[in-house]
Amino acid sequence: MSKLSIAIVGLPNVGKSTLFNALLGKRVADASNYPFCTIDPNVGVVEVPDEKLPILADIVKTKKVVPAIVEFVDIAGLVKGAAQGEGLGNKFLTNIRDCDAICHVVRSFSDENIIKEGSVDPQGDFEVICAELIIKDLETVDRYLSANKNNPKENKNKKFIATQKLKAEMEKGILAINIQLNDEEKGLIKDLFLLTNKPYFIVANVDENTYSNIENWKLKIENFEKVVPVCAKIEFDLSELSPEERLAYLKELGVRKSGLERVIQKAYDTLGLQSYYTAGVTEARAWTIHQGDTAPQAAGVIHTDFERGFIMAEIVYYNDFIQYNGWEGAKTAGKLRHEGKEYVMHPDDIVEFRFNV
Repeated sequence: MSKLSIAIVGLPNVGKSTLFNALLGKRVADASNYPFCTIDPNVGVVEVPDEKLPILADIVKTKKVVPAIVEFVDIAGLVKGAAQGEGLGNKFLTNIRDCDAICHVVRSFSDENIIKEGSVDPQGDFEVICAELIIKDLETVDRYLSANKNNPKENKNKKFIATQKLKAEMEKGILAINIQLNDEEKGLIKDLFLLTNKPYFIVANVDENTYSNIENWKLKIENFEKVVPVCAKIEFDLSELSPEERLAYLKELGVRKSGLERVIQKAYDTLGLQSYYTAGVTEARAWTIHQGDTAPQAAGVIHTDFERGFIMAEIVYYNDFIQYNGWEGAKTAGKLRHEGKEYVMHPDDIVEFRFNV
């Protein structure tokens, strides 16, 4: 698949831009090289943290390491009325439409120096943004229904009926992705490109005192299973440190993973993604695919010709690759497997594809 794109949304002054800067790793980025760089003022490309790649690179004796990447889009603070154009809302809602998933940032800290309307209310933050997205989607739904209501053939088809069902549920405040539709109905309404039909997850921006207990921290958002906690300020501080200093600081805080790692892992889980690896003297590289993808589909991520001409995949599990010191050692130990077109990829597969051109 192409790179993953995540829209960071939330009310003004909840910490979105601080989190965005932390994800990029520095305030001003060099656009000549994609890791931690800014493409536009509000778009940044970030490496997916991966402890396996440097180890693979060392084994195959390559200096080139290419991680998987995630594109984050910092959507300017939405406000109530954004769907009607308040605060340039229409423009920002369009930006969300171009992304694969939505990261909702809610404020779960108090700071008298940071202006915010109302009290600290993560549930309320989330509901305001969802309401604006629903209002915008209802405009789309109403346009389709209005354009087809006088066409007897159209208003009896399955898409029209599914869209009517959507409208009734969305008017109750339910996000499209949470409305019960069968697989056929989901396919029929896909070309409406609804904002609330995108996968989403919630990040709570907490205070610095909470960070030391971050892995045991919990926040209840109604009808949502798990909220990812981060402290945007600490994440930005971490982003300015060297890898060694960052690890030492995290250890001092009693935290195993940075907020960046938790946010990206949640994005992968939300979209059902995983990575596999290629490793040779040219480079060690992570490739992003969907969970359940077959070997030919995984090959197609590298190049469409690889999928069309797929013959087989030579695969070694990561642990075996490490234990037996690379391809030759794994082959000698009988750990190199030859898999065909039906093979379903695992997240720790090291792969070489064989194909006809």
